[in-house]
Amino acid sequence: MSLDKILQIFVVKEKRFFPLFISSAENIVKAASLLVDLSKEDDPDERHLLSHRIKECETAGDLITDKIVDELMNAYVTPFDRDDIHALAEDLDTFLDTIRDAAKKIAIYQPKKSSHKLIEISEYILKDAELLLALTQKFEVMRDDIKEIDDLCDRIKENEHIVDDIYESYMSTLFAKEPNAVELVKKKNIAQALEDVSDVGKSVSNTIRSIAVKLS
Repeated sequence: MSLDKILQIFVVKEKRFFPLFISSAENIVKAASLLVDLSKEDDPDERHLLSHRIKECETAGDLITDKIVDELMNAYVTPFDRDDIHALAEDLDTFLDTIRDAAKKIAIYQPKKSSHKLIEISEYILKDAELLLALTQKFEVMRDDIKEIDDLCDRIKENEHIVDDIYESYMSTLFAKEPNAVELVKKKNIAQALEDVSDVGKSVSNTIRSIAVKLS
């Protein structure tokens, strides 16, 4: 067993990271909720307003990530491996960035009409964000709740599979029935951006699962 792992077992844990991860996840939930609203919206001005609010969440998220890195630089003992803390902070930041990217595409492209299937994908992104928040809230007792951590990660993985199916169905219908080439390109790019968010959500859960495995 490495010296670092021995220290993690016998030395009082450094818990200042946990509230920061929770804050990061709460901010992501806010952004994901706004993305759902945006995916339902057809008014151009409201789309721009919602996209701007998501950008504000992205800015707030960057500050939280910077704070986690600053704390990591100054911490003597960490609750789990330093590399894992940094990777998780970056993964959460990437998840938020992809939400912002999807929102930006909707606001810039201004598709003529919202799509039920794209709304559905956005709702699954929000579910993933809420599950990630639930995961961060368990970090302090992660060693004792490995099974529940694993179950929550599995739910995010299942959501990603569902989103893949929705995305494939949507794209198939889009290419078969959308007569306007410009609208087709707009909707295709928006759908791809939303599907990318789901993929990143699964990647974040994989990072958390890896941390849990190391602690088990």
